[in-house]
Amino acid sequence: MAITKKAIILIILASSAVAVTAVVVPTAVVIVNKNSTINFTLLYNAGVMIEAKGLRIYIDPYNLPNNYSDYPADAVLITHDHGDHCSDTMLQLIEKDDTQFFFPEIMTSFITLFSGTGVKPGDTFNIGPIAITAFYMYTFAPIGYDSSHPQESNYTSYIIDIDGFTFFHAGDSSNIPEYSQLTDLIDVALLPLGPGCQTMVDQDVVNAIDTINPEYFIPIHYAEDADLMFLNNYGTAIENCGCEIVHLSYFESTKFKI
Repeated sequence: MAITKKAIILIILASSAVAVTAVVVPTAVVIVNKNSTINFTLLYNAGVMIEAKGLRIYIDPYNLPNNYSDYPADAVLITHDHGDHCSDTMLQLIEKDDTQFFFPEIMTSFITLFSGTGVKPGDTFNIGPIAITAFYMYTFAPIGYDSSHPQESNYTSYIIDIDGFTFFHAGDSSNIPEYSQLTDLIDVALLPLGPGCQTMVDQDVVNAIDTINPEYFIPIHYAEDADLMFLNNYGTAIENCGCEIVHLSYFESTKFKI
C-alpha cells in the first residue's frame, strides 16, 4: 500500500450540540475540491461519513436524524451485526438505487435484504477510485465470559485509502495483535473508547495508537462525557506517541486536505 502522509486539517466545522433526535444538517456535505479535500463527519456512536472523490461512504450509521435521507450513500460499510452499528431502518434511510452495501460474511440476512456483498478480513475492493481493505475486528472476553465479538465471526474493521491517505475504522475491536500489520500505514485512526462491549478502553487505546502510529486519532464510540474524561486522562500520552488528536462531538465535521 503506497502511503503518503501529507494531509493538513483545514478546519473543524462544528454543528451545535443537539439531541440525536433533532434535525441535524451535516456540515461536511459541500465538497470544496473533489480531488484534494476529504470531508469527514463523526455521526453517532461509531458511525462516520466520509466524502471524497464525489462519493459519500458511511460506516456503521446509527441513530441518524431523518434528514440524512437527503445525503444518500454511495456505499455503506458495516463492521458487525450489533444493533448500535447496523440497523435496517438506518440503511434504508440513506439507501439509493445504486448504493453498495458491504457486510461481514456472517451477516447473511442483511446481505440478502440489501443485495450486499459479504467480506472477510483481508478482502479488498474498490468504491470508484477509493480502495477499501477489510481488516480484523474482535474482542477478548474476561475470564468466565464469552467474547461479544468472537474472532471466529470474522467481523471486519476497514481501511479506506483515498489517493494514499488512509482512514482506519476499528469498529468494536480490542487492541489486537494484528494491529502490528498497520504500523505506519494509517493516517487517521478511528478507535473506540468504550467502556463496555469488551472494546479497547483507556490505556489499551493508547497502546493501539502507539502500535499503529497514525498521524491523527479521532475518538469514536463513547458515552456522554466519556470522551472528555478519556482525553483528560490519556491525551498527553497520545500526544507523546507523536499523534495529533482530532476531538469531534457527535455530528461534528472536519476536512482533510491531501
